[in-house]
Amino acid sequence: MHWGLDLGTSNTGLARWNEEQERPEFVLLPEVCRSPRSEDPLEAPRLVPSVTFLLQPQGFPGSFLRKRTLWGKDVDIGRKAAEQNETGLQRAFVPNFKTQLMHEPERPLARFRGRDVNAREVGRRFVRELCRQVKLVANEKIEEITVATPVEAFEAFRVEVTQALRAARVKRVRFVDEPVAAAMGYGLTLASDQQVLVVDIGGGTMHVANVALSVKGARGGACRVVAKSGRPIGGNVVDKWLLDAFCEKLGYDFTPAGDEWERVLWHRFTLEEARRVKEALFFREEESFLLAPPENLRRVEARKKPDTLRVRREDIVAILKERGFYDALSRCIDEVMAMDNKVDDVLVVGGSTLLPGVYKLLEERFGRDRVRAWLPFEAVAYGASVFAAGAFEHHDYVLHDYAIVTHNAHTKQKEYTVIVPRGTRFPTPGPVWQQKLVPTCALGEPETFFKLVVCEIGRSVENEMRLHYDESGQLKKLARQSGDKVIVPLNEENPTLGTIDPPHQPHDRKPRLEVGFTVNAERWLCVRVHDLMSNKRLLDDEPVVRVL
Repeated sequence: MHWGLDLGTSNTGLARWNEEQERPEFVLLPEVCRSPRSEDPLEAPRLVPSVTFLLQPQGFPGSFLRKRTLWGKDVDIGRKAAEQNETGLQRAFVPNFKTQLMHEPERPLARFRGRDVNAREVGRRFVRELCRQVKLVANEKIEEITVATPVEAFEAFRVEVTQALRAARVKRVRFVDEPVAAAMGYGLTLASDQQVLVVDIGGGTMHVANVALSVKGARGGACRVVAKSGRPIGGNVVDKWLLDAFCEKLGYDFTPAGDEWERVLWHRFTLEEARRVKEALFFREEESFLLAPPENLRRVEARKKPDTLRVRREDIVAILKERGFYDALSRCIDEVMAMDNKVDDVLVVGGSTLLPGVYKLLEERFGRDRVRAWLPFEAVAYGASVFAAGAFEHHDYVLHDYAIVTHNAHTKQKEYTVIVPRGTRFPTPGPVWQQKLVPTCALGEPETFFKLVVCEIGRSVENEMRLHYDESGQLKKLARQSGDKVIVPLNEENPTLGTIDPPHQPHDRKPRLEVGFTVNAERWLCVRVHDLMSNKRLLDDEPVVRVL
């Protein structure tokens, strides 16, 4: 089995290559993965929160076995670890360890049984328990794995990860640079050299990198960073901004001070509430923020004020603007593009890229046809498993359905005819769709112009939640096996493809035009139009829109 690991600051993804379906898939580990509940708007149940809760050792036999097998247990991870910490701030709880493992592996992160536990030990325990969960659930021992690592990671970090996996009895460990993994996870097959802009906004940081991908480098899992920029801004910082703004509106000063245990504890709970509201507003227009501190923590003048605040998505956008979030992202992009402005595609990774306004900023700057943003959580882990399986091919394929808009002759309602189905390999050897059409003459007047509106259709995928953005840039969640879809017109403002001479008469219902579509090597959807009356070729592989 070919496994891929994305060890994240906030969440960890573990994927494997499905040989039968020829696609990557996440492994569901019910005990440690996020739980899809009504109050979890993201519904990312196959992600493992990168949190750890240290447990009491199980005595000499357990310690002896742990060193030689995956038996026994000395730590809870993921959702179960978070649940252990719900009743208070536990010294045995470690909220994250990746950043410290990268830069300060010997830094203490917890105090447990009278001794300090550093990032190295936490990382090893986390990885070991992750492998143990795979063994329990999938009845499979991970023998080899490919780990996606940040391009800014030093060799020492790879050594730390290797040692952690070897301690978990994994025999072979390989690495792939995160941009290469993201490219493979998003369906770029790297048949030729290209440059991609990777926008990565996670829990702790904002990174933008212009990366050169080569065929030779991809085979080795490496890439060349042309330029990069970053800011210490991520989801955790945004949560604090939101909490400060919400508390100010409600009239509370809820900043933790010193060792005021009760204040510190409630501050953490309200941070979690701010995060929940933030994630809910990824998809909804409005959500309630509930602040219920102990009575002794309220200001006297605030005790009669409501604890609930209605928050709209536009409020989040205003706070982000005021705090300079969008300016910071724009400056990062400017700094990178100033070094080299060549960009073939934009790859979006990290949960905080779902913040309202981020996709719209990227779409306006680079165009919808270049922004790949529907797998922010999965792309890196998926790509690592694709690389492990050697499954990236030298033929590209279309990732969405593309359709033309027609009107029902009787009801006059819009209908969508798929002309390029998802999975179509390109360049196509000939027309992928070809039909004879009758001009609509919608107003009862002779038709002089030939018009076709082309739409992108994002659909739900079996066993996988998909994220798509509508024409306004609003995030939509397509549930598994729901049949949901998002339809986005791509050329509605300029649908005219040519002129018809002589004009087509409304009473003439015979087919007038033969229309065919191809997709070229540069991902352009091209149209061929033949006038059946005049026997003239009106358009010959004329580019219309660029597809993904």
